[in-house]
Amino acid sequence: MLTVLRAFTLIFGFVGGAAFAANTAEENALVYVLKQIVNLEHEGTIWAALAKSNYRNMNLDEREILSQDELWRAEIGTSDPELIGLISATAASAYLRTVVAESEGRITEIIVMDATGSNAAISNVTTDYWQGDEAKFLETFPKGAWAIHQGEIEFDESANTYQRQISVTLVDPIMRTPVGAVTFGVDAAAFP
Repeated sequence: MLTVLRAFTLIFGFVGGAAFAANTAEENALVYVLKQIVNLEHEGTIWAALAKSNYRNMNLDEREILSQDELWRAEIGTSDPELIGLISATAASAYLRTVVAESEGRITEIIVMDATGSNAAISNVTTDYWQGDEAKFLETFPKGAWAIHQGEIEFDESANTYQRQISVTLVDPIMRTPVGAVTFGVDAAAFP
């Protein structure tokens, strides 16, 4: 696992005057994703989606969130999905789809999660609504600002490819508090 200092060193290319370079596929993928997150953090639609989702879900208990997760799963593949449509039709989700499309195959999916671990914006339909019980959320948001989690390379059903998921806590730029997390699925073959 890379430290945050090493990750930022890889992005900005130096620390203490000494130049560094990414050496491994894991480091190359992390550097790429962290550069994408810098762009994402300047996108107002992402912050608006997080604020709306956090407001909508802040008083729900786990039973209610699991009920929404069941609804999401039941809606997959239906012609008029209410909950999936609520999330996928947002400007933030449209922005994420553009980022994926412009990545030339390097990014397979992007999931923005609110403070409960629920989907706030998605590039494509996920297999579930609640990510709050998965490492992508548990190893980021609850750990606070600057938390980074890199998953192992696995086959992902929703992206239909072998990918590594790289997740980072999202910190409100004004309040400086964690408000959610983001996961980038990256094509394992794109980062040799």
